[in-house]
Amino acid sequence: MRSTEFAPLFRSTVGFDRLFDMLENSVRPEWPPYNIEKQGENAYRITMAIAGFRPDEVELTQHGAELIVIGRNNPEENATQVLHRGLGVGSFKQAFRLADYVKVENASLENGLLIIDLVRELPEELKPRRIAITSGDHTPRIEAAGQHKQISQDTQKDREAA
Repeated sequence: MRSTEFAPLFRSTVGFDRLFDMLENSVRPEWPPYNIEKQGENAYRITMAIAGFRPDEVELTQHGAELIVIGRNNPEENATQVLHRGLGVGSFKQAFRLADYVKVENASLENGLLIIDLVRELPEELKPRRIAITSGDHTPRIEAAGQHKQISQDTQKDREAA
């Protein structure tokens, strides 16, 4: 989607310069363009096209399940009149909603592309675990440090009686 051109309105209005400046510099949800890629089972990548921004002009923060990318670029003001502005200049703020247990692993800025690598790390208690199934006798087994111990039925009855 293209941004709205206000040039024809500049010719027919007087005193609305500030309003048009606000409209031209407002937040554009389609800019900067970005891709979201799935790199593996638990790995993702966000690639944003932010040509003209230096690493010190981009701020990347994660607040819980929200990843916020803010770019602050103040273009140089010069005496040149720009007839069409197709290059992204100015500031931007883009927020991404992340799934549970997803965190930023790495971020880099190369050739005008901000690359954000994400990884999902499940806590140990949420990972699937294999449970051994016993057969034959109904004597419970307790596994401790790789050793199998059998509890006698008498001991088990004593515990149930208590």
